[in-house]
Amino acid sequence: MRQPDLKRIFTSYAVAWLYLGGFIAAEVIYALLPPGHQTALTGWASTNVHNLSHDPLGSLVASAFVTQGSAWAWPVLIALAMFGANGTLGNWRTAVVCAAGQVIGTLVSEGIVGYRVARGLLPAADRYLVDVGPSYVVMSAIMVALLYGSWLARAAAALDLALLVFVGNIFGGLSSLDIAAVGHLTAMIVGVVGGSLLVWQRRRQHRQRRGLGGNPAGAGAGQAS
Repeated sequence: MRQPDLKRIFTSYAVAWLYLGGFIAAEVIYALLPPGHQTALTGWASTNVHNLSHDPLGSLVASAFVTQGSAWAWPVLIALAMFGANGTLGNWRTAVVCAAGQVIGTLVSEGIVGYRVARGLLPAADRYLVDVGPSYVVMSAIMVALLYGSWLARAAAALDLALLVFVGNIFGGLSSLDIAAVGHLTAMIVGVVGGSLLVWQRRRQHRQRRGLGGNPAGAGAGQAS
């Protein structure tokens, strides 16, 4: 019986494995911290208006690895979305679309809060709201897998989305511009638009490679011209 190629399994899904492993490691470290240190870490990692004004890169990265609740559930939710997206887009494209979902989802949702605070529509304390978690990354990955993945990837992504919507209530408060709800919707749009562009780019690249491989003489003539 042919043995599975473990190296290929890892390298083909490197982004999914690295993010899943990094998240689990971060949650284990977080659980081992005393409560005061947990609060301090969450405050530093939170992508609120204040932190984005002073340390945007640190908070944008760290917030994707810290969560306030359901730490046991997030590794499952991450796996259901990320492996399907990774298998569809490959490594660097998956990293790009998920990072874009995290960044754009955060900037849009927190930008609305900043604007409303500046206009006196929200209290100044809302500049320091806690906003952490991997959900924007996961939402972007879900949309890629749901639209372009294999049947198994689509089924996993659909289950993931259903759990987040009906159990996690991720769109609760959208009509009142709740931070998380706006961020989730934005991350979904990023996943659809960014994922579609990257899928098109990947398929186009593959067609070009097949064309060159199937007609080496024509390729040479084209290069000479």
